[in-house]
Amino acid sequence: MFMAAVACKPVSSVPAGVHPDWIEGTTVYEMNVRQITPEGTFEAASRMLPLLKENGVDIVWLMPIFPIGVLERKGTLGSYYAPRKYDDVNPEFGGLKDFDAFLEAAHSAGLKVILDWVANHTSPDSEWAEAHPDWFLRNQDGSFVVQHDWTDIAPLDLSNPEMRSAMRDCFRFWLDRGVDGFRCDVAGEMPVDYWKEQIEILRAEYPGRYWLAEGEKPQLHEAGFDATYSWELHHMLNGLDEGKVNADTLAAYINRNAGKYGPDAYRLTFVTNHDENAWAGTEFERLNDAWKAACVLCWTLPQSQPLMYTGQLGGMHKRLQFFEKDPIDFTGWNSYNDFYKSLNDLYHSHPALWAGKASSFEILSTADSTITFRRTRDDDAVTVSVQLCAPWGYEIR
Repeated sequence: MFMAAVACKPVSSVPAGVHPDWIEGTTVYEMNVRQITPEGTFEAASRMLPLLKENGVDIVWLMPIFPIGVLERKGTLGSYYAPRKYDDVNPEFGGLKDFDAFLEAAHSAGLKVILDWVANHTSPDSEWAEAHPDWFLRNQDGSFVVQHDWTDIAPLDLSNPEMRSAMRDCFRFWLDRGVDGFRCDVAGEMPVDYWKEQIEILRAEYPGRYWLAEGEKPQLHEAGFDATYSWELHHMLNGLDEGKVNADTLAAYINRNAGKYGPDAYRLTFVTNHDENAWAGTEFERLNDAWKAACVLCWTLPQSQPLMYTGQLGGMHKRLQFFEKDPIDFTGWNSYNDFYKSLNDLYHSHPALWAGKASSFEILSTADSTITFRRTRDDDAVTVSVQLCAPWGYEIR
């Protein structure tokens, strides 16, 4: 039996007082505008907002909405992550007026909206590639450096001060329209000093915005990000159904995580997102009957800020195509909605579960393939037990 009280003594964390007050106790929903409705437009997506709010969503993260490059485009419609320019919207979704109307509708519904920001690269035929060829990383023959298998992008020289300044102007374009923050693509593979400079300047000009990093380095919090991805936890949860994770290994992760991040650090927790769904498979493919147990952990572990992806609330069982139109099959309220709404209601009603504030956390037991832990804050307390093998039971009290 494993018993421990977690002492949160972080290696690094966000400076005190930086987090916007409004992000406390919030959940995030990643919206794939192309696929969330048959129309694939801002106007159609805005009709989904009341349902998201009813299901307990607080922050809507829009996958990249920029015009997509044509040169080296993948598939018919291309990747959202190959932007041709930063100060306009993909005509597939509508125009800027349509975006503004979507943003207004979201705010009217009590939702915040953050944009997925691609700062590492543009498309090879972007406006910047033509006007500022010295802003990019190139091979000796002048061709663009290829990162990973991203053959449809041109990587930016992130050390270039002129490019950094121009990028800040692009951030400002959307901040002036009223967006509430940004999810920053591949932030963990980019220089920390790049983000520290950008966030410090923009946060001083536009306080109260939320910054989410696709990355897990603790240094990203030092750079000013409010939240980082819990990739290690996600990959551990993917091993549940195969018996690769037990209560003791999960407890060890929890203690290890507490040693890296301060109690004020937000850690985005998820069983699926656009990358996992498209390339690794749905949560049902990866987790089988363990998916509910994994979700309970994502909503209740320390520092967790839960994420939901397009189609997840309705139990979508397919991989969405990434470069083609492939709308979700929305058939209305079902048992999956009930499950996620119950988790969101639990999360919202118990400050002990919120990220962003120091709270007492104690692992009570790891016996019998079940991890049991208690979270407390002031006079609020929640005890969670999750069985990490079939039949994957859980209890929250």
